[in-house]
Amino acid sequence: MDTALALTTDMKIVLALVGLTMVLFVFQRVRADLVALVVLVMLGLTGLVAPEDVFNGFSSNATISVIATMILGMGLDRTGALNRLAGWLLRRSKGMEQRLLLLTAGIAGLNSSVMQNPSVMALYMPVAARLASRSGLRLAQMLLPICVAIVMGGTLTMVGSSPLILLNDLLTAANANLPSGAATLESLNMFAPLPIGLVLLASGLAYFHFRGHDQLRELEDGSEGNVTPARTQSYFASAYGIEGDVYELVVTAESPMVGMTFGEAEAIHDAPVLLALKSENESRLAPPADARIWVGSVIGAMGQRQQVADFAQNQFLRMSTRLRNFGDLFNPSRAGIAEAVVPPTSKFIGKSATELNLRKEYGVRLLAINRDKEVIRDNVRTMPLRAGDMLVLHSIWQDLAKTAKSLDFIIVTDYPKGEQRPHKFKVAMAIFAVTLLIALSSRVPTSVALMTGVAGMLVFGVLKMDEAYSAINWKTVFLMACLIPLGWAMDSSGAAAWVAGHTIERLPSGLPIWVLEIAVALLTAAFSMVISHVGATIVVVPLAINLALAVGGNPTAFALIVALSASNNFVTQSNPVMSMIIGPAGYKARELWKIGVPISLIYTAIVVTMVNLLF
Repeated sequence: MDTALALTTDMKIVLALVGLTMVLFVFQRVRADLVALVVLVMLGLTGLVAPEDVFNGFSSNATISVIATMILGMGLDRTGALNRLAGWLLRRSKGMEQRLLLLTAGIAGLNSSVMQNPSVMALYMPVAARLASRSGLRLAQMLLPICVAIVMGGTLTMVGSSPLILLNDLLTAANANLPSGAATLESLNMFAPLPIGLVLLASGLAYFHFRGHDQLRELEDGSEGNVTPARTQSYFASAYGIEGDVYELVVTAESPMVGMTFGEAEAIHDAPVLLALKSENESRLAPPADARIWVGSVIGAMGQRQQVADFAQNQFLRMSTRLRNFGDLFNPSRAGIAEAVVPPTSKFIGKSATELNLRKEYGVRLLAINRDKEVIRDNVRTMPLRAGDMLVLHSIWQDLAKTAKSLDFIIVTDYPKGEQRPHKFKVAMAIFAVTLLIALSSRVPTSVALMTGVAGMLVFGVLKMDEAYSAINWKTVFLMACLIPLGWAMDSSGAAAWVAGHTIERLPSGLPIWVLEIAVALLTAAFSMVISHVGATIVVVPLAINLALAVGGNPTAFALIVALSASNNFVTQSNPVMSMIIGPAGYKARELWKIGVPISLIYTAIVVTMVNLLF
């Protein structure tokens, strides 16, 4: 390579655009996606990218793959797959905090290998909250290990993170500008980074097992600002005394409850909260008070284990801690507890829950009333409602949403608005498995394989078309699609080759290639804190390829190091996964630097070592 390459006008414009992008990203005065759009327009106006190619970023394999993983993630979310996973994790951990933490983080890491990292984090936030509330751990102890595992697990495949999705497109684009005699850069198959990802994920889990867990404990105990937000279960337990788990009670022939109505059963002394009834093969949440209980009927009861066990013994009921009949009904993504205020205009004022037939007409069960700072739980079904009453309701979210439309209740609790389809769980998992097999075959592009899964979920009713549109984070898509041409311009204009050549001139001669690889990895990590992981990948990959060619290194290896290192940011909110957990967990900047910097150094060492072993 000619290290004395002259600096042309095109190079100056490209480098100026890169500098402008970095400055605007740092100061955040302008939205990142708007910055990307301005850069794209400038590339078109200056002729650095041909007019017919300016918008090709929107149709690139990378952009389509990102869209597909977002939709697939929502498909899994709609089936309640992650909530089932939370229950499994609790059972497998057997009450051991360390085991629960490692299991949760490990499974999250594996999930992130086939889904966008932010999507996985979004799915695991409620899972982590539920596990924390039931295990005694706090969110701050769980979220950072899960976040680290998700980022590291995203390196298991070429679709786990945006930088890796981008890499193949950048390698293909680089081929057009390789010097004569240089070997063509081949695209990497879906599982090319798998060994690297496995070592990274294992090292992240090991770090938190042997050192990070104690650091998080110290952080938890010593930080005044580290406050865990109120979670649904703990909030209702402290505010209303509504706590405990859900159990199934099977009515035996000896039970005095045989022939009773559901309302009569609720009135039994020391009865737990009765929420559901299965009778004659029909399962109902919030069944009407006149529903009859027969031999073989199954009752869903919520309360402390001992209270429910005593009730079962006194009433000759068989108690089961495993929800064989009500698993779908009590799935947190489908049903739960919420608060609602009775507005002055409500037609429910002056009427009781019994008169309104809340359960039969609306499918909601009134558990308690907060009136004038007094919590009322006894005889709430017969108590006339007043304006300003805060009602505690249990229902299926869909039924709650229908009730909220009438404006007779104003729902104040956040709850899943989308329709949940737990009955589609097996279908969704089958489609997902087929998608992975198609991608693994390498006979079609990864983007086509992922879109095959999207089409399957839409055809078989796991998702509706409008839901698929809403699953797409258009800001992320727009940012990526607009910046991709900047990477092309860096390469085609010769700016990347010029920077690489002048960098080599200023380095000591005979420098080992692995030292340059470490420098490239650290430079990429630093860039990712400034211009996001997508921007860092697009800018540094062309530079790294030209640097490798100049020193006789492997261009693919250098490019892979960049794509992997672009996600190596565990200290700032420029990492989209980190930005999701800092607020809820209450982490402070100095605490993140204390824990995150060692992890980043370990990450860099493993990436460079493993890439050299593989390439």
